[in-house]
Amino acid sequence: MVELMVQQTTTTPIGAYLCLLKGCSKRTALAEGKQVHALIAQSILDSNIFLANTLVHMYSKCGSVLDAHKVFSNMPQRNVYSWTAIISAYADSGQGEEAINLFQQMQRTGLAPDKVVFVVVLKACASLAALEQGKQLHSDIIKRGFQSDVIVGSTLVDMYAKCGCTDDARELFNNMSERNVVSWNAMIAGYAQNGLGKEALALYEQMKQEGVQPNNVTFVCVLSACAHSRLVDEGRRVFDSMRKDHGVTPDVVSWSAMIAGYAQNGLGKEALALYEQMKQEDVQPNNVTFVVLLKACASLAALEQGKQLHFDIIKRGFQSDVIVGNTLVDMYAKCGCTDDARELFNNMSERNVVSWSAMIAGYAQNGLGKEALALYEQMKQEDVQPNNVTFVVLLKACASLAALEQGKQLHSDIISRGFQSDVIVGSTLVDMYAKCGCTDDARELFNNMSERNVVSWSAMIAGYAQNGLGKEALALYEQMKQEGVQPDIVTFTCVLSACASLAALEQGKQLHFDIIKRGFQSDVIVGSSLVDMYGKCGCIEDARELFNSMSKRDVVSWSAMIAGYAQNGLGKEALALYEQMKQEGVQPNNITFTCILSACAHSRLVDEGRYVFDSMCKDHDVTPTKEHYVCMVDLLARAGYWADAELFINKMPIEPDSLVWMTLLGAARNHGHVEIGRRAFDLVVKLDPKNAAPYVLLSNIYAAAGRKDELAKIRNEMKDAGVKKLPGCSWIEVDKQVHAFVVGDATHPQSKEILAELDRLAGLMKEAGYIPDLSFVLDDVEDEEKEKALCKHSEKLAIAFGLISTPPGTTIRIKKNLRMCGDCHNATKIISKIVRREIIVLDANRSHHFKDGFCSCRDYW
Repeated sequence: MVELMVQQTTTTPIGAYLCLLKGCSKRTALAEGKQVHALIAQSILDSNIFLANTLVHMYSKCGSVLDAHKVFSNMPQRNVYSWTAIISAYADSGQGEEAINLFQQMQRTGLAPDKVVFVVVLKACASLAALEQGKQLHSDIIKRGFQSDVIVGSTLVDMYAKCGCTDDARELFNNMSERNVVSWNAMIAGYAQNGLGKEALALYEQMKQEGVQPNNVTFVCVLSACAHSRLVDEGRRVFDSMRKDHGVTPDVVSWSAMIAGYAQNGLGKEALALYEQMKQEDVQPNNVTFVVLLKACASLAALEQGKQLHFDIIKRGFQSDVIVGNTLVDMYAKCGCTDDARELFNNMSERNVVSWSAMIAGYAQNGLGKEALALYEQMKQEDVQPNNVTFVVLLKACASLAALEQGKQLHSDIISRGFQSDVIVGSTLVDMYAKCGCTDDARELFNNMSERNVVSWSAMIAGYAQNGLGKEALALYEQMKQEGVQPDIVTFTCVLSACASLAALEQGKQLHFDIIKRGFQSDVIVGSSLVDMYGKCGCIEDARELFNSMSKRDVVSWSAMIAGYAQNGLGKEALALYEQMKQEGVQPNNITFTCILSACAHSRLVDEGRYVFDSMCKDHDVTPTKEHYVCMVDLLARAGYWADAELFINKMPIEPDSLVWMTLLGAARNHGHVEIGRRAFDLVVKLDPKNAAPYVLLSNIYAAAGRKDELAKIRNEMKDAGVKKLPGCSWIEVDKQVHAFVVGDATHPQSKEILAELDRLAGLMKEAGYIPDLSFVLDDVEDEEKEKALCKHSEKLAIAFGLISTPPGTTIRIKKNLRMCGDCHNATKIISKIVRREIIVLDANRSHHFKDGFCSCRDYW
């Protein structure tokens, strides 16, 4: 067919071949282009430079850089157009480095580059952010006298902006002898790409004042600038002005840019509404439009709208577009429909590494880590090469499963594929090891990273905080600041969590100051974390004041405040806030219900707790989880409703785990209920044989009941089982430094002074009527030794240190890793009256505010 077309043409053979090659270029018809090439090779025209240049151009446009290079390499002679064609081929295919190398080879041949080739190579430098090469090109352009060319000048502006040098770009722009709409667009786009939305808008206004008519590209640049700088309202004003003020009809790119502006700023509903308006105006969406809209649906978990978009995608013929397909997989997964996502994934006509990564991420995000890892194995079997994103989502799956061995295997794969130096992969590896409890391995990996950014530091800080190593988290944060790394929202959230875990109020307040200084105080995530920190430090009034002042509150903010009330035993206040939350139209989630049920349990609000639990499914469509069932068992058993508690357990739709029976055992310890305690103990040990806590609790029950034979027997059982009691540890912050104490601790530099203070207090306490409760010492020793052991419980050591280290009248704030024992609770009530100070102890269960001989828990904890 191609040969017949050549024979029938009325032009010369060269003209015919040139026309055919140009036609193939326009239609990206590679197969037909190769047929034309074959005909040329058979003719005497195979050495014609014009045909060779056009062949290089054709192969470039058809995406076959290798064929283009073969033609170029076989050319007996080359001119500047030959070099421009091959350099363009590499630049257009994303191989900027090779394009720059070819340009340098061209210069060595002595050929003088023209302005077209300079434009091509400048674009390659921009794509690589290759500033030094770009500056050298700038120097060459000046030497060649092209600096006044408006196209070259506009491309220089673009190059400097894409290399992050907006000041240099603006200076060049200001000095251009001639500027057209392309020049203005380049500068506006430069500001947009560097997150300088206000500057982009100001330049757009200046452009209008100078009488330069904006085009669709201008508006896309301005809308992009507004989107990246959270100036969505400004962006909508510009979008609406296109037709009204400038007579420019928004094209699909402009509509897509505005839709993206909404979607990127969390305004998914507005994005979807604009799409409906776009359809009404008969503007045809493209693949970018659908990708942006699907992401909006994913962020909203708007499944029905996502399904409608899927229908529109099929109707408009984009179902085979791999990028659209990948985003559809992601949307279904983020809406919780992993089966639908997998079916779509399986039926994709083309799949790339992004497709596999999207499906793996979908499994990981929905708590299906095993399925994610299984899909990775299938991916390897099909010889699809994973990229850094694949490894990141897989590591997150391992972290969620605490699957250390699989995580280590992934670590090995990462090294073998050369991704170990990728800062994002490295940071996620740190996170995985930390979430698997291997903080030493995480720290070693962190220390050896060739590059670390704020994500790396935040991952390691979070790892310490999540593993109860708050002191190490705070120390690392200080090191981070010393090294000049600026914290972000995630960093602050992690460090606030560490402060909360240690009740390190002073450092928490310093963080609050840093947050304000950095301008993050209005961020809802940071605000919620601050509320949580103040609540867990026992400063419930400060937490409420901060909560009330938040400009934006979401369900996390409300849940954090309710949790603060629960932690501090203020059940009625928690219930009142829960009612206010519903009145303001905020839908409670499963965490909210955990917090409110915990508040009811700690305040003996049994009827209220039952009502809340019943309303979860009936009124809020929240299915109870294990945490909710544990809270209900705690609520009933703590209040002494034993029959109701056991009946509730028997009727649970899920199998009771060790935590349920531990909760019942703990309540039995509080009430001294031997029989129920023994039954609960047997079930806990069966499910969790290496846990020492049930042995300790049952020993306490036997000791309090005076049943020495059973006590001795349970001690032997504990010894035979090879389990050891977790030592009590208490922390106190003095002068922004956290001091830790364990039971019987004598390692503190001020141990002598601490013990002397305890001796002084012991005498005053006995005068005030204190009698040690020896049932809390399980060792088989004389009563005198038991009394000495009680005196050295970690919270008593911390209190004594606080008394000798702070001015009279100062509140003492202690954090303890375990539940406060009954003897320490009684002793602290008396100490608070003797020293006339408020003592706050935040134990594993709740906050105790001791003042004038009383505790806020009213002995109900």
